Amino acid sequence: MIKSLDRINELARKQRGEGLTLSERVEQQGLREDYLREIRGQVLNTISGLTVLDPLGNDVTPDKVRIEKEKSVDKNKYI
Repeated sequence: MIKSLDRINELARKQRGEGLTLSERVEQQGLREDYLREIRGQVLNTISGLTVLDPLGNDVTPDKVRIEKEKSVDKNKYI
């Protein structure tokens, strides 16, 4: 689970209720950006691990996914 999600929800409830201070709005925006970055990373990680097969068993993985898969393998090679 994403750690900042509780704080994001807490700020959203406060925003609907009494409103947010300027510092809370800045914090909320930063948390939302971090959240979206993490979600996008998870989706990219999931998609880059896919292989698409046609009914005959031939690999028909789109080139874009294949390229992303190769990039992730290259990145992990040096970790």
